[in-house]
Amino acid sequence: MKTNKAENFLAIDIGGSHIKATVLHPNGEMQFDYKKIETPEKATPQLLIDAIKTLLQDFPSFDKISVGFPGYVKDGVIFTAPNLDSEAWKNFNLSKALSNEFKKPVRLVNDADLQGLAVISRKGLEMVITLGTGFGTALFMDGKLLPHLELAHLPVRKNKDYDAFIGDKALIQDGEEKWNKKMKEVLNTFKTVINYDRLYLSGGNAKKISFKLDDNIKIVSNKDGIKGGAFLWHASDGYCVKSVHPDE
Repeated sequence: MKTNKAENFLAIDIGGSHIKATVLHPNGEMQFDYKKIETPEKATPQLLIDAIKTLLQDFPSFDKISVGFPGYVKDGVIFTAPNLDSEAWKNFNLSKALSNEFKKPVRLVNDADLQGLAVISRKGLEMVITLGTGFGTALFMDGKLLPHLELAHLPVRKNKDYDAFIGDKALIQDGEEKWNKKMKEVLNTFKTVINYDRLYLSGGNAKKISFKLDDNIKIVSNKDGIKGGAFLWHASDGYCVKSVHPDE
């Protein structure tokens, strides 16, 4: 599917603490700085959709919707949502619900996948890690989005996965000094296991990293990441992401 130059894209980045959204030009540039609203506590699908509707009340028109979701997503269906009301989300088709609500076609991926589309160089093996409420990852080969792996749920300590080890709760409990020591350990692990050519760090907590990073590691902003909402629809990049249309 080729992108019509006149089309505008609504980009929604769903996080454990906030939902952000903006409308993008076809080249990924924001029409305005993204707006945000707090993610409802213990958010069920309906509470989340209601929050998105509130956020979008004064938005200009758009043609297609791109969504980044903090969990495991396949063909627009949510399988895990560890930082929301996880049980309520199991097997929920969020793409279909949003497409029917706003009467627009929707593409939905993991939030790290969406952010990565905007910041990668599209050369070699590239990894994106998001450091926010939890720990998100995405992998790309020569610009092509690879199948999503929920690396956040790999065990790293007894009874702890990466989400629990370096997520927001761990940062608050440990303090920045201890958290940075743990982050250095985590990055060394993924450097060995993934052997990426480039690594991009995003999310609200990325700016709290205080140690020197390798030359092939770059910190990028959430503002950069949300621009991936336009690139998600670019056929030339070879993404295999299902599009869901209203009332399918």
